[in-house]
Amino acid sequence: MRILLAEDEEQLARVLKMAMTSSGYTVDAVDNGQKAVDLAKENAYDVIILDIMMPVKDGITALKEIRESGNQTYVIMLTAMAEVDDRVNGLDSGADDYITKPFSLKELLARLRSLERRTTTSKQALHFDDLTLDSEEQVVESSNSISLTREETQMLAYLIRNAGKPLSPAAILDNVWGNEEADEEDVWINISYLRQKLSSIQSHAQIAGEKGGPYMLKE
Repeated sequence: MRILLAEDEEQLARVLKMAMTSSGYTVDAVDNGQKAVDLAKENAYDVIILDIMMPVKDGITALKEIRESGNQTYVIMLTAMAEVDDRVNGLDSGADDYITKPFSLKELLARLRSLERRTTTSKQALHFDDLTLDSEEQVVESSNSISLTREETQMLAYLIRNAGKPLSPAAILDNVWGNEEADEEDVWINISYLRQKLSSIQSHAQIAGEKGGPYMLKE
């Protein structure tokens, strides 16, 4: 998974990044809320971890801007404030979870592993433009419907969750195949198949990008 960490306490940020990187995650770390907003617009993340008390732009304000842009990435809030109102404010602003400082690194990593499992097995339908993707049935619908392979389903789900963002072949490989044997040629072949299938169901959605990427789902 690729993670965006926004934490202005330098030592804590360093420890968190080292722990998550050692667990196999790719981590981009920033020290204020504005940088978090900017990177969230530019890159595709599986998880965003936001501290509430940050300079330039606090975590709540940054979260609201991220959500207003249409970004639905899973967000975990970090806060030293244990009051219920602060937790509620974060959740009402669009956060999916929160951890109150001080917290155990083991707990954070356990939550990330749990999220990774849930993301892999998610059965929720995804929507983009005139597309509806049923990941459980491996079917995509528009003017009509068509069946997808497992790889095509996971790739389209990743493209939908990050619509409008350029995705590198490496990022797609990591999210679709994980540790399985695959390469950029497999990405290109499945992109080509997906394009044909979207065309066959007369969808307005298009996958932009040449062989070698990056690739982007757009209207």
